[in-house]
Amino acid sequence: MDKVIFLFLRRMRTPLMVLIGAYTLAGGGLLLIPGVDEHGEVWRMDIFHVLYFLSYTATTTGFGEIPHDFSDAQRLWVMFSIYLTIIAWLYAIGKILALVQEPAFKQAMGYQGFDRHVRRMQESFYIICGYGDTGSMLVKALVQRGHRVIVIDKNPERINDLELMDLISHVPALVGDASISAHLRTAGLRHALCQGVVAVTDDDDANLKIAITVKLLNPTLPVVCRAHTRSTQDNMASFGTDYIVNPFDAFGERLTLALQSPGLYLLREWLTSVPDAPLPRPVEPPRGTWILVGFGRLGQAVKQGMKSLGMGTVVIEEIPERADPDGPCLHGRGTEADTLQQAGIANVVGLLAGTDGDANNLSCLMTARALNPDLFIVARQNHCDNRDIFKAAKPDVTMRPSEMIAEAILAHLSTPLLARFLQLSLEMDDDWANELLSRITAVTDEVVPEVWLVNVNDKAAPALVRLLQEQPVTLGALLDATHAWRDSFNCVPLMRVREGEALLTPGPDTDIRTGDRLLLCGQSRVADRFHHLLRDVQALRYLVTGYNRPDGWVWRTGSRRAPPGATGHTN
Repeated sequence: MDKVIFLFLRRMRTPLMVLIGAYTLAGGGLLLIPGVDEHGEVWRMDIFHVLYFLSYTATTTGFGEIPHDFSDAQRLWVMFSIYLTIIAWLYAIGKILALVQEPAFKQAMGYQGFDRHVRRMQESFYIICGYGDTGSMLVKALVQRGHRVIVIDKNPERINDLELMDLISHVPALVGDASISAHLRTAGLRHALCQGVVAVTDDDDANLKIAITVKLLNPTLPVVCRAHTRSTQDNMASFGTDYIVNPFDAFGERLTLALQSPGLYLLREWLTSVPDAPLPRPVEPPRGTWILVGFGRLGQAVKQGMKSLGMGTVVIEEIPERADPDGPCLHGRGTEADTLQQAGIANVVGLLAGTDGDANNLSCLMTARALNPDLFIVARQNHCDNRDIFKAAKPDVTMRPSEMIAEAILAHLSTPLLARFLQLSLEMDDDWANELLSRITAVTDEVVPEVWLVNVNDKAAPALVRLLQEQPVTLGALLDATHAWRDSFNCVPLMRVREGEALLTPGPDTDIRTGDRLLLCGQSRVADRFHHLLRDVQALRYLVTGYNRPDGWVWRTGSRRAPPGATGHTN
């Protein structure tokens, strides 16, 4: 507000002086010029009547000449005053309109409104730094799940795109550099309801500075960052960044998992994709020699994984400094048929089109498919705007860095236990994964399931805690009760955590205790109904035990006085 007032006063200083001067001159003349009343006596206006006359004259409202009829000299001065003040008002109004349209004033007004909105926040929220492809997907997903978010981005066009998005709740946005500590503080870095900061800008240095700022100004606040290089990732981890996403290393690990265990790879894809999207189809990349077009961050990560599996690779790289020192490497873009033939495309089983340019990746894909139709092709899509083109090209696997980052961060923020489940699942075999996949398919109607966490405590599940005080409850009885409640939903238990010990895919006979944490998955509407049932004591008790015990004092008294033969059961 101080900036708005300062800017207004600085820009309007001259117009205000002109207005004050015009009215001073007009009023001074009326005070000095004498008039003659109906009795022929000379009179002069006092300051009160001058102010009153000029006030209603300025609004073009006429109430006549006061306190007596004016003389010709007074009327001549009034005409001069009217034109003088009109010119002064036109000048002032023009300056006001110019000030309102001035970018600096708009920015100050927007900043002031943003600051006021953040200070009045009554719900917990996340601060999203960067509103590119990753940030937009993350904001949309978080808002759809009922979370409040605040966005900072230095590109005004991206903030305008945010304003045009059809979201179910308002998202406050600030145009500014998120790496500047003042902007983070304005966005609510020290707000009591801030749940965490997510740095997903296009600049690794900016993300690094955001992480450092958060850890210095609010050390207890979780911070999640995107990193494109291994050095930045290590730097972020050195001072306690809570969660770091490197899409290239993550994809290299995923592709390695798909080569080693297709079932576990598909399970990871199902549980980390955006809920309600079509289920990703099974992927079984072949083992053998692969061609890696582009040996940047992605190519290096993929080669490292394939090398761990004993698979051979042939690298094609246009930039000599990136050449692979540990294996066959050809100089070229990978879009030419001659280069691909020199790499032995007729004898390899797969190809990775992983350069920084989408056009080159698409050209490489089409040329390689023409030379070897049976080739398994993985293509990197750098920009979301090219989704339709890559869909038409039909690669076997499409690697979208922004989407991978958004999915990983969303899973970490919404269900922190999911990362632990996925890590523990790597110790299982494909038969275990395929059985779990079949159970998930049975309850999700061919769409990506939603994963949610149930904390068995008084705050999140008061009805279940109260029922556990009365009798033991098994996981199977609880899930049967939720299914019978509205005969509309089922869910699959993924993990139970008790005192730090995790149990994967617990069976129906698994007991539940207060303090347990349950990781479940099912259709998107199931989570809300499940949480609602865990708060309804009467409904949960009846569905688990079949006994409808009165809860109120009147009903308990009436049930104790019930005649012989009466029962508390309801049909």
